[in-house]
Amino acid sequence: MMSSEASVVDHAVFDVAEYAARLPETSDTMVADHRFTDDEAASARVFRVYKPTPPHTHSTCDEYLYSLSGRCLMKFGDEAPVEVGPGKLVVFKRGVVHSVPEILEEPMVFLSVDTPRRAPRDIRFIKEGTGTPDSFMRQKD
Repeated sequence: MMSSEASVVDHAVFDVAEYAARLPETSDTMVADHRFTDDEAASARVFRVYKPTPPHTHSTCDEYLYSLSGRCLMKFGDEAPVEVGPGKLVVFKRGVVHSVPEILEEPMVFLSVDTPRRAPRDIRFIKEGTGTPDSFMRQKD
């Protein structure tokens, strides 16, 4: 199945690089994504980070992020930032505070598998006034 719409599928093959290349060059939001699957058990998507993201959490899912391109600093809680670039796998559980304080090389693109499904509006910013679901990622629903 090759589809431009995220869906529940029993099998599929997706050209991740093709969809990553279709992500816009710029965005008013911090992140833009394309969802491949949207099952209750897991969602899979490719996304680009356009701007540093303030500390935030997700309450409904664990995230598995595979860096496809670019380089950034990622921070988890009070730990020192770590550099993430192509070929790095980043894993964090629901509720873990994380951020991207600096983008070092563009485009910063990740393949993400979220378990269970991550709803687009599942984001809570730690410091009030630093973001909303609408400023974080373009919303389709």
